[in-house]
Amino acid sequence: MSPLLLTRTLPVDATDAALRADVLHGLTHRPKTLPPKWFYDARGSELFEEITRLPEYYPTRAEREILIDRADAIAAASGARTLVELGSGSSEKTRHLLDALPELHTYVPVDVSESALRGAAEALLEERPGLSVHALIADFTGALSLPGTPGPRLVAFLGGTIGNLLPQERAAFLASVRSLLSPGDSLLLGTDLVKDEEVLVAAYDDASGVTAAFNRNVLSVVDRELGADFQPADFEHVARWNPEQEWIEMRLRARRDLIVKIPELDLVVPFEAGEELRTEVSAKFRKEGVRDELDRAGLRLAQWWTDSAGRFALSLATVD
Repeated sequence: MSPLLLTRTLPVDATDAALRADVLHGLTHRPKTLPPKWFYDARGSELFEEITRLPEYYPTRAEREILIDRADAIAAASGARTLVELGSGSSEKTRHLLDALPELHTYVPVDVSESALRGAAEALLEERPGLSVHALIADFTGALSLPGTPGPRLVAFLGGTIGNLLPQERAAFLASVRSLLSPGDSLLLGTDLVKDEEVLVAAYDDASGVTAAFNRNVLSVVDRELGADFQPADFEHVARWNPEQEWIEMRLRARRDLIVKIPELDLVVPFEAGEELRTEVSAKFRKEGVRDELDRAGLRLAQWWTDSAGRFALSLATVD
C-alpha cells in the first residue's frame, strides 16, 4: 500500500479560534447569524448523511448520477494526473472520478478534519494500493497552497457547497482557486439549480424532521464548545425561499423571549419571541450565472453536465 502523506497547514487551535470569532460576530449583529460549517460535528455529520438519503433531498442523488454517467467525459476533458478535492470529507463521491482517471498519479483531499482525512485516505489506499495520497489539513476558504504534484490538475468542489457562500465570498473563493491553477488545469464545480419553490423548500424542511434536528444541532455545538446554555427545543426550524437572491435560507426562530449565556465569550445574547437566527444560505444557480462568476474569476466554462431531471449541474472550467 502506498504511504499516506499528511500535511497540516491549519494551526491546531484554529478551529476553536474560528468558532469563537464566528459566534461572537454572528450573535452580536442583526440579524443574528451562524455559519453553516459549524453544523458538522460528529452528530451533525451523521444527521447530514441521513438527510442525503431522504426522498425530498435530491442534490446528492442528482450529483452522483452525473458523476457516474459523465466520469469518463470529465476524465477525458481534464486529462488530470492530480485530483484535488476541496472539503473532501469521506471522499465517497470522488471514487467515481478516481476510477475514471487512467493517468491519475496523486489524490489531494483537503479538509479541516484530520480524522476524516485519515479514515477516507486509508480506505482509498486499501482499495487502490498504487494511488498516491497527499492529504491537507486546511481550510479551503482561506489561503491555500497545494503540494508539488504532476499536472494537469483537476480541482473538485462538489456537493453544491459553493452555494453556502455569499456572492462576495464566492467571488473571493473562485479567485483563490484560480490562483492555484496553471494553464491546462481545471475546476469541477457542483451547483444546485433553480427550480420550483416547493421542491427546494421540501429539500430543506423534510417531513420526518431530520433537517430540523440538523439545524438545531448547531446550538448543541455552541453549548458544548463554548459552555453556552442554548436549549435547542426553544427554537423552531425554518426554511424559506428567497426569490430575489435565489437562495434557500435556513433559520432558527425563537419560540419565546430568551436570554442565552455564553460564558466562554463572556457574552449574554437576548432573543425576542419570533426572532430568527440565520444558519445557512444555499444559493441555487443558472448556467449563465455560473458562467459569469467563473469569467470574473478568470476561468472559462468549458463543459456543463446536468442530471436527467435537470436539477443539478457539474461544470468544468479551464484556465486558458
